[in-house]
Amino acid sequence: MRTALKALVVLVVIGLITAYAGYRYWEARLEAPIALDAPMLYEVPPGAGFHRVVDELEAEGVLANGWAFKLLSRLDPQRVPALKVGEYRLTPDMTGLDVLDKLASADVVIYSVTIPEGWTFAQMRDALDGAEKIDHRTAGLDDDAIMAALGREGEHPEGRFFPDTYTYHKGVSDEEILRQSLARMDSILADVWEGRDADLALETPYEALIMASLIERETGAPEERRQIAGVFKRRLERGMRLQTDPTVIYGMGERYEGNITRADLREATAYNTYVIEGMPPTPIALPGRASLEAAVNPADGDSLYFVAKGDGSHQFSRTLREHNNAVNRYIRNR
Repeated sequence: MRTALKALVVLVVIGLITAYAGYRYWEARLEAPIALDAPMLYEVPPGAGFHRVVDELEAEGVLANGWAFKLLSRLDPQRVPALKVGEYRLTPDMTGLDVLDKLASADVVIYSVTIPEGWTFAQMRDALDGAEKIDHRTAGLDDDAIMAALGREGEHPEGRFFPDTYTYHKGVSDEEILRQSLARMDSILADVWEGRDADLALETPYEALIMASLIERETGAPEERRQIAGVFKRRLERGMRLQTDPTVIYGMGERYEGNITRADLREATAYNTYVIEGMPPTPIALPGRASLEAAVNPADGDSLYFVAKGDGSHQFSRTLREHNNAVNRYIRNR
């Protein structure tokens, strides 16, 4: 009897040792580094179950022991997090359990698209069309259809979108980014309009948006924006034409090839401020906040003219004679 009892004890001990060794081996497989030599992207597709994801990761050489993770889902399902649809970056320093945690997090891969200040809406559309991993819902739509889809039917799109860097994850649509940009411009324009000068020559926020687009296209020098706004304000108050070259270029559209001729300055387009009175009918670009603020807070002064020096800055003049001298110095001589 004692011999049988001893044998039973020995068997139990051996069984426990074997079970413990097996458990440790299983745990080691879960905690082992994944089989990657370099970072890779993995996407959890919609509707994918845990076993399918494990099979795919094993097939792609990420997990060397998929069985260990399937066993985990049966023996200890509480340790298996709910996987979330999305694109994730996996790195060689991860363990299999780290991968599970990553695929259950909101830490998806983020992309970005930058829309610089002064770009046109057409350029913004080109950038979105070329952005990777975006759902291109607006491809093939004309501008009117896009504005209608955004709930702004009948509005001209130029200037309505705020230039900035927009981040997104795979599957976000270009329409959603446009919607964000439109809302941001609405908000910033309303905020800037609240802080406008009391004697401003502009009557509506949309006029401020148009003016800001002219300022944006005329200069990239921050210290000059309010000066240029002041010149435009005084010209409007005196009934003088704005005579700003960027409006000529915008009115030419795709015909513009880098130079403006005298004939271009005389051409009667809706945007040519050498020909029309006042401001153009719509903005000519996407202005940033600095240009919006300059448009509603123009600098005081007596200058009525300015000309580009060729170094990014401008020469401001009070009289036409001074201006013509500046043109001879900075344009004709050059």
